[in-house]
Amino acid sequence: MPGLIGKKIGMTSVYSAEGKNIPCTVIEAGPCVVTQIKTIESDGYEALQLAFDEKKEKRTTKALDGHFKKANTTPKKKLVEFSDFENEYQLGDVIDVELFEDAPYVDITGVSKGKGFQGVVKRHGFGGVGGATHGQHNRLRAPGSIGAASYPARVFKGMRMAGRTGGDNVKVQNLQVLKVIKENNLLLVKGSLPGSKGSYVIIEK
Repeated sequence: MPGLIGKKIGMTSVYSAEGKNIPCTVIEAGPCVVTQIKTIESDGYEALQLAFDEKKEKRTTKALDGHFKKANTTPKKKLVEFSDFENEYQLGDVIDVELFEDAPYVDITGVSKGKGFQGVVKRHGFGGVGGATHGQHNRLRAPGSIGAASYPARVFKGMRMAGRTGGDNVKVQNLQVLKVIKENNLLLVKGSLPGSKGSYVIIEK
């Protein structure tokens, strides 16, 4: 899918033509630089590698520094591949938020907020064992029996138990594009997105 790399700025709300207050997320979408053009002859598939967000040269490896210089651009922090662009692009071309001017909806991928090690009530929505009565004492948020006995003498993989929560790749589809602000490379989409403020997101048409 054609798209851009962006950065989540935060949330706000805008008024529609009917006077409704719509919550939305503000994304800095691009500008992204074409740093590599992959072809079927050389790579076995067609794609454009885009780069986004400035990075200090001293924090860049020599290999990547040469990669960016080949595209006549400064070092960048984030590199992502996209495919199926309608227009032809050359090495070093800049693609900005105008890409989404005619897009009513977009799909956005981000990394959800990490919540650390969590119990089953927060992680999976368990109700806990029993209630507050019948001498439960300290079992209110416990998972209860997990079903294993002397056979199979182990816990099956995939069992819903306590563990690390968040920090996963999450894709939200069909988010409505409310506004495109070309001067500041801003994209306003209806609703919320995965990730914290300042985190990178991948926006696809």
